[in-house]
Amino acid sequence: MKYRKSGKTEVEVPNICLGTMTWGQQNTEAEAHEQLSYAVEERGITFIDTAEIYPIPPTGELQGNTEKYLGSWLKDRTDREKLFIASKVSPAGLISTRDIGDRPRLDKKSIVDAIDGTLKRLQTDYVDLYQIHWPERKTNFFGARNYVHNEADDSTTILETLEALDCLVKEGKVRHVGVSNETPWGVNEYLRLAREENLPRIVSIQNQYSLTNRTFEIGLSEIAIKEQVGLLAYSALNMGVLTGKYLDGAKPAGARFTETMRNSERYNPPQAESVVRKYVELAKKYDISPAEIALAFVAAQRFATSVIIGATNLNQLKSCIDAGELELSPELLEDIQAIYAECPDPTV
Repeated sequence: MKYRKSGKTEVEVPNICLGTMTWGQQNTEAEAHEQLSYAVEERGITFIDTAEIYPIPPTGELQGNTEKYLGSWLKDRTDREKLFIASKVSPAGLISTRDIGDRPRLDKKSIVDAIDGTLKRLQTDYVDLYQIHWPERKTNFFGARNYVHNEADDSTTILETLEALDCLVKEGKVRHVGVSNETPWGVNEYLRLAREENLPRIVSIQNQYSLTNRTFEIGLSEIAIKEQVGLLAYSALNMGVLTGKYLDGAKPAGARFTETMRNSERYNPPQAESVVRKYVELAKKYDISPAEIALAFVAAQRFATSVIIGATNLNQLKSCIDAGELELSPELLEDIQAIYAECPDPTV
């Protein structure tokens, strides 16, 4: 397993991170524990990512289950210090795990309430990385484009959010902080405030990045490299679309877009099918799986710290972890670039 430094710290994390988004909805507690034990004990995956709002799609009665499943696995272990556990606080309207008051916020009260709930569910005293799941302010995230400025936006300032995170670090509840679904302006603002106000410096950006959505390269990749704030890439398989399993209208049993069409317009729009087919054919040419090409490509990027993988069974999990150890040839990378040049970023 390859390891990379997390931000400007001396902490090293594997280039593959175990994602947990399906646990509590598509996966049972026993299946979650099976995945954890295999990833950690047999493959050396010590980086695990979760969130208070999981599982996804979010529903009030299921929220928090994912952290609970991870917590029930963690409670009897003696190797907590060897694990790098990440979670997230959401500025969401649907948070059944805490009192959000009149509206969701990223202020001190909300963040303190959120971390206390997370630690209780995880049955641990601290998280290694605590991330802002997405901005409270009105901006582009989750695939949105065409930024529209709103002078009346009264969202919690990034300064107040960062000051709240600083309190958690000083109390020992959080070791490092990061952001997710952020813009170049937002990342620079977090970095500026950390520098000028002596507040915690973000170590990571958890954004979407894949063969069919490389928009991270436009502005954030330069920041990630120069400022050493690495990408934690999510949905590198476009929720399974890049495996080719949905081609020609297929609806495989148990698959995400068979069970629910949520986010299908983002990850599996009609205009992406011809491009996905090209990548599937490319995988056949080089005698490797489409999933391995997609994941290995993301893992190879200089600006990426780790690729977050998700699986609903052990066979999928094994294949995803294997991809992190795969080296793509210069010829294959040239073929990928040729496909990308023909139709860049057909998904958002």
